[in-house]
Amino acid sequence: MLPAELAVVFRRLRTQAVLLVLAAIPVALCVALRLSGGGPEAGEGPRFLDQVTHNGVFAALAGLTVTLPIFLPLGAAVVAGDAIAGEASLGTLRYLLVRPAGRTRLLLVKGLTVAIFCVVAALTVAFAGLIAGAALFPIGAVTTLSGTTVSLGAGTVRALGAALVVGLSLLGLAAIGLFISTLTDAPVGAIAATVAIVIICGVVDTVPQLHALHPWLLTHWWLAFGDLLRTPVRWTDVQRDLVLQLGYVVVFGTAAWARFTTKDVLA
Repeated sequence: MLPAELAVVFRRLRTQAVLLVLAAIPVALCVALRLSGGGPEAGEGPRFLDQVTHNGVFAALAGLTVTLPIFLPLGAAVVAGDAIAGEASLGTLRYLLVRPAGRTRLLLVKGLTVAIFCVVAALTVAFAGLIAGAALFPIGAVTTLSGTTVSLGAGTVRALGAALVVGLSLLGLAAIGLFISTLTDAPVGAIAATVAIVIICGVVDTVPQLHALHPWLLTHWWLAFGDLLRTPVRWTDVQRDLVLQLGYVVVFGTAAWARFTTKDVLA
């Protein structure tokens, strides 16, 4: 059942379009830097962007930094919000439930599919950045944020590890989107509501008076992936991020299951 669902999701034109846009962003960054003849001054612009012209490996990390606030969450929202509501909108949900698999298994498969998409989307950005960075800029030993140097292979592994962390950081949002998708038969509404939650979290995270809420916002620790480029790697914020995402997955995954298993499916 899972392979079939993955095939359906990744063959959809909108899914392919989302992945294409995500891949194009780090490529566009590299082209813009190449044409400009140099990157921004240290500390200016998105994180890691000032390092791209010195080492193309950083294009993957710069791409993740640029896409994480909006584009990656939007992709996750599109797939998660459409998971159940899309089937109901097309009138295929009832036929899926006729199978002996049951509602719980169907929801689990949908959730796993969304999770896999989140990881694939983040890795798409990283691979596109690595390819564009290697094609347009010199690559070699990677200077970490701590000032030490690691080999090209180790630096590449860390960049891909950062992409994996980013993909896992989207799981809390994916669980929220899946839950909202069980509440409506309008996929556009589910997608819009999921994106709105990201925007609200981002706004709240910038208000100092609400600092007590910041550690609990699903977006607060998203940029912790940069700590993988330190020596030694700082795992504290990465662990906080992943534990928080797990909490969101448990809470909203359970809510989605409770709603979906009792939902009166009419379409």
